[in-house]
Amino acid sequence: MTGPYMHGRSQHLPFFYAQLEFISAYKYHLGMKDIKKTISLIEPGNSSSTMVVLNSVEDTGGEVAGLVRGLTEKDFGLICISGLDWNRDLSPWPSEAVFKGGDSFSGGAGEYLRELTEHVIPEVLRSGGLRPERIAIAGYSLAGLFALYALYETDMFSSAASVSGSLWYPGFMEFAGSHAFRRTPERIYLSLGDREEHTKNPVMRTVGERTRRLKELYEHEGISCIYEENPGNHFREPELRTARAIAWLLQ
Repeated sequence: MTGPYMHGRSQHLPFFYAQLEFISAYKYHLGMKDIKKTISLIEPGNSSSTMVVLNSVEDTGGEVAGLVRGLTEKDFGLICISGLDWNRDLSPWPSEAVFKGGDSFSGGAGEYLRELTEHVIPEVLRSGGLRPERIAIAGYSLAGLFALYALYETDMFSSAASVSGSLWYPGFMEFAGSHAFRRTPERIYLSLGDREEHTKNPVMRTVGERTRRLKELYEHEGISCIYEENPGNHFREPELRTARAIAWLLQ
């Protein structure tokens, strides 16, 4: 039995699928608009592996997991959450739009992080009888920013990957420099496309300099941190870039 929101290769009992279908029905109410999230357990992993939580625009967890399996022999679990209200759920505080005519950011990351850590992840693990050794978090673009933000707000995650992360976000560099992690991360992965900072947008063109400064900050704090540049702009091969990041976290 698989509900309309359940995908992947899990071998758990129908009750587990029903539970995933239930938690997938969590909704945010933003004005008159309902946002329904999709939670997919792509890989269950085992008790000695890392469970990776991936926030994604679309439900691409299956593709990402397949690419990860081609890059490492390490066992892992993967939970993919999609159907997010991108500019609300993943922005740490309100900020104006960075493009003319674009949407502003309403700063709902704290609320979404509480939903994720207090309800979604515990219920997935409980329903499946899963007890991973550690839990990591990964994301692309604004979800990459959220992955780093989460490390400052909860001690649930042992590592994080910010893949082509929106580290241009106003105020985040100052936030990172003045706040401590809830627990010292084992690993932090940072990346950008080599064309991403070459833009006329005055806010977004700071992304390269700020990402490299964060790498220096984290290394100074004794954290294993890597920064990689991939060929192309922000939109090139996001699934492959994400898979490379996750494979590095699993080392």
